[in-house]
Amino acid sequence: MATPSLSLDALVAQLTQSHGDALAAVVLYGSAASGEAITGQSDVNVMVLCTALPLSTMRSLGQTMRAWSEAGNPPVLEMTVQEWRTSADIFPMEYADILERHRVLHGTLPLEGITVRPEHLRLQLEQESMGKLLRLRRGVMVAGTDTAKQQELLRASLSTLLVLFRAVMRLHGEQPPRDAAQVIAAASARCGFDAHPFTQVAALKRGGTLSPTETDTVLEGYVAGMSALVAHLDALDGG
Repeated sequence: MATPSLSLDALVAQLTQSHGDALAAVVLYGSAASGEAITGQSDVNVMVLCTALPLSTMRSLGQTMRAWSEAGNPPVLEMTVQEWRTSADIFPMEYADILERHRVLHGTLPLEGITVRPEHLRLQLEQESMGKLLRLRRGVMVAGTDTAKQQELLRASLSTLLVLFRAVMRLHGEQPPRDAAQVIAAASARCGFDAHPFTQVAALKRGGTLSPTETDTVLEGYVAGMSALVAHLDALDGG
C-alpha cells in the first residue's frame, strides 16, 4: 500500500527480460488502472500472462518481486494464457474487476470468450464476504479497545470491501461507478445496511480523523453492515 520504489516501467522491463518471448501481457488492474488510486494507500495490482512459466524463470524474478513487495505492493499475479482463458468460473470477482478496470502495459490481453456468469459471481461473493466478516471479527478482538489498532483495521479492510460492493452491483446487473462513495451507497441500498460508517472509513483512509468514541460507533456499524451483506447474498442462493 505504498508508492512503489520500483516503477511500473522498470517492472515491465524486468518482466520482459526474464520471460522473453513467453511474455504475452502485463496488465495493470483495479484502482490504479482507473485513476481512483489514493497515493500511498491504494494497491498497485499487476497481472502477468505467459505462454509458459518454468521454475527457472520464476526464480530469476526473485529480487524484482522482493523489491516490489517490500515497497508495499501486492504480489504480482502470474498466470499462463491457458489458465487465464479457463479460470473465470473460479475467480469471477477478480475477472469482473480486471475486465472493467485494466490497462495493458505490454502485449495483448486475450478477451475473446472471457465471460463472468452470475451464478459463479454470487457463490464467490458470498464466500469472500463471509470470510471477510470472520476476519473482521477476529481483527476486532485483537484490536480490543486500542483506538489506533481499530482505525488501522478499518483502513486496511476498505479496499477489499469496495471490491465486494462492486461485485454486488454487478450481480444485480449494475455498472459500478468509479466514485467510492457512490459504490458504498449503491451496495448499502441493495443490502439494507447503513452506508455512513463506510463513508467515514473512506474519509479516514484519505487522511481524516475519528475520535475514540466515533471509532467505536463506526466499527460497530461496519461489522453490522458486513453481516447484512452476508445475509443478503445468502438470501439470493438459488434465486
